[in-house]
Amino acid sequence: MVSRQYLKEIEELMKKTVESTRREFAELRSGRANPKMVEGIRVNYYGAPTLLKEIATINVLEARLIVISPYDPSSVKEIEKAILQSNLGITPMCDGKIIRLMIPPLSEERRNELAKIVKKTAEEGKVSIRTIRRDGKEGVRKMEKDKKISEDERFKAEEELQKLTDKYIRETDNVLEDKEKELREF
Repeated sequence: MVSRQYLKEIEELMKKTVESTRREFAELRSGRANPKMVEGIRVNYYGAPTLLKEIATINVLEARLIVISPYDPSSVKEIEKAILQSNLGITPMCDGKIIRLMIPPLSEERRNELAKIVKKTAEEGKVSIRTIRRDGKEGVRKMEKDKKISEDERFKAEEELQKLTDKYIRETDNVLEDKEKELREF
């Protein structure tokens, strides 16, 4: 059935949207150490912008401590500079071989600011899911118009699209709820 395969493709897009939202949340500083906070930082490594996770190991030793061990000790200064230039707001401590990042507790003001950012990001994810649903509906209607599926199949496919949309919006809400809980914890 043509619409089954099409719905699977639509569901895959919705899953990717939720994962994208989850990734964006992981990059937000919440008072708890998380390697994803620094993995995406680009370091000028021998003239080429390189992801931090590609040139160093990143470990979380305590709830508020990230330790970065560069594979090449000569890159420590560049890594330190990249962290300072990022929007993390954390000053790295360096002993020449490894870099330590102490994650300070969040102020109430910063918590509220992050809560707004998190809600906005979640809403953008939901909008993306709804856009995927809209495009999916258009595709299903086009299939019916091109006589690839019947009117009944179109109704079933649209109903299934709505169920998928509801499912992934709920999942986005759950991810949002978890992140808000994490922001309140520390």
